[in-house]
Amino acid sequence: MTAAEHPRFISIDSVDVANQTVLARVDFNVPLDQGRITDDRRVAGAVPTLRSVLDRGGSLVLMSHLGRPGGDGYESDSSLEPVAEHLAGLLGREVMFPSRDCVDDTAKKAVEGIKPGEVILLENLRFHAGEKSGDVGFSEQLATYGDIYCNDAFGAAHRSDASMVGVPRCMHPKPCVSGLLLQNEIRWLRDAVANAEHPFVAILGGAKISDKLGAIRNLAGKVDTLVVGGAMAFTLLKALGHSIGRSLVEEAMVEDARQIISEVEQTGTSLLLPTD
Repeated sequence: MTAAEHPRFISIDSVDVANQTVLARVDFNVPLDQGRITDDRRVAGAVPTLRSVLDRGGSLVLMSHLGRPGGDGYESDSSLEPVAEHLAGLLGREVMFPSRDCVDDTAKKAVEGIKPGEVILLENLRFHAGEKSGDVGFSEQLATYGDIYCNDAFGAAHRSDASMVGVPRCMHPKPCVSGLLLQNEIRWLRDAVANAEHPFVAILGGAKISDKLGAIRNLAGKVDTLVVGGAMAFTLLKALGHSIGRSLVEEAMVEDARQIISEVEQTGTSLLLPTD
């Protein structure tokens, strides 16, 4: 069964978007070097979903985060404005970037005046602390921007952020659907695990072990070797009694890390951690 056929998935392609505004959570968290995008794969990956809406007479309000701003307002080095300019080139049409705040009066008026075929990219959601905290009030403000909610942000889909969880809840009973990129990623992962060739090795990275506990538990027993890198590995190393110096560690997760190591060992999957 493909992701598009899964009963829990409603595809953007299956809903009528003509004269409707689609509020799409995309993942435009791209690397920037002095305002220039150095790797645009995440932006390009969203284009099929965006074209699906535009080609069928809908309009788009796009929301994303970029980097790790403090949540206290605008930060120039984390602005999505360069992404709006780049996306306009990929789509071959204007991408409006109305404001340095995703929920101020200027942004709201731009959304209210949007016409079929037009695209708006909102400023970085994480300029508001309410995004990461899943604030209901912030979610309600964003939810007024669309007739249809579309999640196409695979890279952020595991988070409980306002734009990922709070907004679709506030928009109910309006349609909440998945984008084409999200569907393809989930289909690939499902097929890769279900039809794996052995030896089967999975590699996980990231800063926080707390974000990856579910993935580790899901892969344990299915893969032969689980390679863990990135800063999250230090929490696991500390749980094993190793000295980690001043390296990043989630102190509150050390006991959980010890438990997950035990669970992985019992499945027969080898856990491979950094040694240098």
